[in-house]
Amino acid sequence: MSDLKLIDAHQHVFWHGRDDRGLLADMDEHNIEKAWLLGWEESIEEAGASYASVVDPRWHWRGSSTCVMPLHTTYEVCRTYPDRFILGYCPHPLDPKALPKFKAAIDILGAKVCGEWKFAIQLDDPRCIEIFRYAGSRGLPVIVHIDVPYLPPKGGRFVGHYAWKGGTIANLERALALCPETNFLGHAPGFWRELTGDADEYPESYLKPPLKPGGRLLTLFDKYPNIYGDLSAGSALRALKAGPEIARELLIRHSDRFVFARDYYGNDLREFLDSLQLPEDVWRRIGRENAERLIASVR
Repeated sequence: MSDLKLIDAHQHVFWHGRDDRGLLADMDEHNIEKAWLLGWEESIEEAGASYASVVDPRWHWRGSSTCVMPLHTTYEVCRTYPDRFILGYCPHPLDPKALPKFKAAIDILGAKVCGEWKFAIQLDDPRCIEIFRYAGSRGLPVIVHIDVPYLPPKGGRFVGHYAWKGGTIANLERALALCPETNFLGHAPGFWRELTGDADEYPESYLKPPLKPGGRLLTLFDKYPNIYGDLSAGSALRALKAGPEIARELLIRHSDRFVFARDYYGNDLREFLDSLQLPEDVWRRIGRENAERLIASVR
């Protein structure tokens, strides 16, 4: 593939052992010009204690936290490096001041992405729908993290309190239908498990080969023009690697609706996409152009 200057459409700072300078060094190493810098306004209790060792400890006191990745941190990094980062913010849907805070983040701080939405609330909850509709009215795409509440077999094993995020593909589809003017980027295990046709019976969070045909994700992309794919994290990479032929067909068929994104560091995703030998125009869209277009109409 060409030496395209990439946009990483899902990234965090003070995360997994790197501060802002460490993140920039990694971006420079892997030819990434800009990154969408996302917050995460969930308390550490809701997020799970396991995250405490990989997020910024400055906002954690006596086992609690204002939130996992606060807006003031991401904003200050974006303000320090305005040519490298694009601010993302999503308020907690249970906050009665969610919409005014979101509006202020756009108008005052220049947020251009609604994200990361990552909460133990169903995606089609009315309080979430209001945030999504407002994001759409202002031209901001929404990045949604989905972890299903139940895993097969035996009628569905509950994954645990606060461990699920968003619900299922049915909740996502209702949100897509209720917010036709909003562009959603699907992310995380609950989204990517739908690449296999046996998702309802699949007992693990992360897919392994081989994939079965008939995955509902393919149908979702055909039916809803406002669904996009965020290729970040192990969830996307494992799913794509589990069925390279299916992945290549999907990426080419809907090349205008996937974005290069990492959620971590390194070059694993780029190396895998290189192995698919995608056409050059497809790679340009995924590697940069789609991310630029998604935030081009922010107002």
